[in-house]
Amino acid sequence: MKILLVEDDAEIRRNIRQYLSMEGHLVEAASDYPSALEKSDEFTYECVLVDITLPGGSGLEIVRHIKKKSPETGIIIISAKNATDDKVAGLELGADDYLAKPFHLSELNARVKSLSRRMTQAGNNEIKCGKLAIRTESRAVIANSQSLTLTPKEYELLLYFVHNKNRVISKDSIAERLWGDDISLNGSYDFIYSHVKNLRKKLDSAGCTHYIQAVYGTGYRFTYE
Repeated sequence: MKILLVEDDAEIRRNIRQYLSMEGHLVEAASDYPSALEKSDEFTYECVLVDITLPGGSGLEIVRHIKKKSPETGIIIISAKNATDDKVAGLELGADDYLAKPFHLSELNARVKSLSRRMTQAGNNEIKCGKLAIRTESRAVIANSQSLTLTPKEYELLLYFVHNKNRVISKDSIAERLWGDDISLNGSYDFIYSHVKNLRKKLDSAGCTHYIQAVYGTGYRFTYE
């Protein structure tokens, strides 16, 4: 999952990010209210972990903002405040779960997994796009009745394209989506070209030709009839 962690305590933020990253999640972090709003407006996340008390504003307002913008985003409140009023307020605003500090990282991971399962069961487990079918629960990709073998990055890239079909996606957006805050381009997009080239080659070989189109000087567009 792509996760936004909103937490002002540097040590807690570092520990959570490291643990969830080791569990296979792509975790980005914000340390205050303004940066959390900026990230939530610029990017889409499958899950947001948000503290209530933040520099510059309230985590509850972040919950309200994200649920208004992206109702499908899962939200878990993590906060030292264990008052019933805070819990009720967060859940009424659309938060999916509440975890009071202190907590074990394994418990947080279990809550994230549980949220992921609920989101999958509530939605459609199969995404169809032209000659492609993506089974999100098993991460299987079928093209013209042929199973495609994709690397984890190629799979994430394909999902990103599908969720943004017919839109021009910049190379910077692709880099951020696949590698998160820690990406350092150093003026080179070679690794992006490589992933897109390999994915396009696999799609073309299965009859899904021209699904990924290069947009000169900008990025790529995913489209199909």
